[in-house]
Amino acid sequence: MAAPYTPPSETARAALIAAIRFDDRGLVPAITQDAATREVLMLAWMNREAVAETLTTGRACYFSRSRGALWRKGERSGQTQALVDLRVDCDGDTVLLLVHQHGVACHTGRRSCFFTAIRDGAVATILAPQADPATLYGGRDA
Repeated sequence: MAAPYTPPSETARAALIAAIRFDDRGLVPAITQDAATREVLMLAWMNREAVAETLTTGRACYFSRSRGALWRKGERSGQTQALVDLRVDCDGDTVLLLVHQHGVACHTGRRSCFFTAIRDGAVATILAPQADPATLYGGRDA
C-alpha cells in the first residue's frame, strides 16, 4: 500500500505553480493517469486555484469550463481521485496527475474517458460502463 499523500510546503507548491504556463484563459490541460496501472483516465483543465487546491488537499480538483467554476472530482458522484503526484511537462504547458481512482473516472460510468477506438476497421466502444451514470449523478448532469 502506498504511503498517504503529504502536501508539499507552501514554497514548493508556489514554485511548481510558477513553472506552469497557463493559457490566456488561465487554464492548463491536465492529463489524469492511474498511478498503479498507468491507464490514462481523463483529460480536464485546471486553473491556478485548482492546482493549488489539489496540491494542498491531495484530492483532484479541476476547472469546469462549462460551469466556469472549480470542479472537485467526485463531489457529486463519489468517484474521487486521490493524488499521488502532480507533474509538469517539459514546456510547462501540460500537467499530469497520477492518482488512485476510487470508482470510475468517466461521467458515462466507464473507468476511463478514452473508450472509443477503431477495431476491425470500424469505430467501436472498447470499454463497457461499470456504473450507471443516473445512479452516480442522481439524474443530474455530470
